[in-house]
Amino acid sequence: MSAVPDEHRTVPRGYVYADHIPYDTPGSLDDLRGPTSGVVRVGPHIDTSLDPEYELGDRDRLENLYARVVRSGSIADQTRNLDRATLLRLWPRLNLPVRCRSIWEQKFPTLAARARGPRAA
Repeated sequence: MSAVPDEHRTVPRGYVYADHIPYDTPGSLDDLRGPTSGVVRVGPHIDTSLDPEYELGDRDRLENLYARVVRSGSIADQTRNLDRATLLRLWPRLNLPVRCRSIWEQKFPTLAARARGPRAA
């Protein structure tokens, strides 16, 4: 025990929470075999709204789903909800934290190449 009360509760100077968020990634992009049509419902660890459903035919909802699952989903969530071809197509447009994007692009150079290419419309 420390002689300083509550020392264990002190956040170190310069600590940035965003630098420590764990981001899961699948073993391979080929593992992503999620649906490409219909409606996807996700758990509260991905979306805390009362009705966390995503219509895959709505481009804005599709991009929102993919960003949320990449950012907050477990490997099981990712393989169940993401489709490889769709992820590659959407990757340049996904709103992701810089560190999350970097982790995925380091593991999957194909995504980094997509990010450097022209932005999808």
